[in-house]
Amino acid sequence: MNERTLDAAAFRRHAHELVDWMADYLEQIEQYPVKSQVEAREIYNQLPASAPQEAESMEAIFKDFQEVILPGITHWQSPNFFSYFPANSSYASLLGEMLTATLGAQCMIWETSPAAAELEERVMNWLREMIGLPEEFSGVIQSTASDGTLIAILTAREKASNFQVNETGLRRHPQYRVYASGQTHSSIEKAVKIAGLGRENCVYVATDENFAMDPAALQKTLQADLQAGVKPLCVVATLGTTSSTAVDPLEPIAKICQEYGVWLHVDAAYAGNALILPEYRDWIKGIEGVDSFVFNPHKWLFTNFDCTAYYVRSEEYLIRTFEILPEYLKTRNDKIVNNYRDWGIALGRRFRALKLWFVLRNFGVKGLQEKLRLHMQLGQWLKEQVAAHPDFELLAPVPLNLVCFRYRPDEALSEAQLTQLNQSIVQRLNDGGKIYLTHTKLNGIYTIRLVVGQTQVAQRHLEVAWELIVKTAKEAFHEMD
Repeated sequence: MNERTLDAAAFRRHAHELVDWMADYLEQIEQYPVKSQVEAREIYNQLPASAPQEAESMEAIFKDFQEVILPGITHWQSPNFFSYFPANSSYASLLGEMLTATLGAQCMIWETSPAAAELEERVMNWLREMIGLPEEFSGVIQSTASDGTLIAILTAREKASNFQVNETGLRRHPQYRVYASGQTHSSIEKAVKIAGLGRENCVYVATDENFAMDPAALQKTLQADLQAGVKPLCVVATLGTTSSTAVDPLEPIAKICQEYGVWLHVDAAYAGNALILPEYRDWIKGIEGVDSFVFNPHKWLFTNFDCTAYYVRSEEYLIRTFEILPEYLKTRNDKIVNNYRDWGIALGRRFRALKLWFVLRNFGVKGLQEKLRLHMQLGQWLKEQVAAHPDFELLAPVPLNLVCFRYRPDEALSEAQLTQLNQSIVQRLNDGGKIYLTHTKLNGIYTIRLVVGQTQVAQRHLEVAWELIVKTAKEAFHEMD
């Protein structure tokens, strides 16, 4: 072996050095520009065109990491990261992830690591209880909510076709349709396409003034499709839309789905984490009519990406949709254990349950609840600042910790001018590196989004961010053409 290739002793030394760097990085993360400041292709052009022929030292590799790679990183764990939804982490999660990487287990079936399968089952039961789902739901960890939604639509398709689409394809079956609000995540349309249903069969239902699905519009759409000979297959209700965290009214939607015999899937990717707080349980009133439910602990429960919790009322439908049993995967315990390779798309599976277990035990339910309540309090504080300022306006309700707003200093400004102005504000803020924001459009209006969900975020970060937003907005307005 080349002397530069790591052995156990060198690994131990470099691992200690890296852990020290990791701890320093997280302690000093506010020193970095939140959003990477590099230009397009800047990192790529610094990297060699071909892999090295000879072994290189860890010192050289880590030097390049610091000098070439790190400038191209957007720092998602910064308390000044207010974009998208968070992918927050924690020290406990990092330790669990390190052990997962060290074990290097491929956890496709029970026999390939019994602890992985049984810990996953137990931890998913813990989560189910924490968020208030009924005991008849069975849980499994998927990679993303996008995967979870695709799995739900495929399962709904097989149930509706008596599992015949998997056998003969779609050509002998009705035209299936999937329904979601106009505010739903783009992954719904993507899942409909992957499932072979065709994009035109992803139907967007009208929303109310709060951007939540209108149940009356849903029922009218289902009736019209049935009369036209189209088969309603699945409704996707969203708890916490990406643009505004709007919450679809689950109970009336569930009643409609039961009336029409339609699979009901709930996409609660971000906001579902709030269900660990008893005061938010009203959101899942009507859960008895839900067939599948997905949320992401990797978004707001301080567990490293990727870790998605997917629940299904009937695990039989799920397994029948995805099971495949070649001779080389048969084991004597197949009938008495969970082989999670049959609970989703991928055969190979990481030991994701370990880091989640670390987090749940290290924080405890009460510790997680305290963190989420703090984030919501900070979000409400920002909402009050926006509402009280004469030159800013709120553009959506704030049920959680996402605030949607824009700068409107002059009533005479046209919509085009307001869009240009607010785009300039976001670009200036992001280019400055002190905070990172994103935007959306609500009712066609360019909208600034600010979500408060990072692990170490505190009141002082919001105060600085708001002061900076106001200052930057005024500067952008004064410099308008």
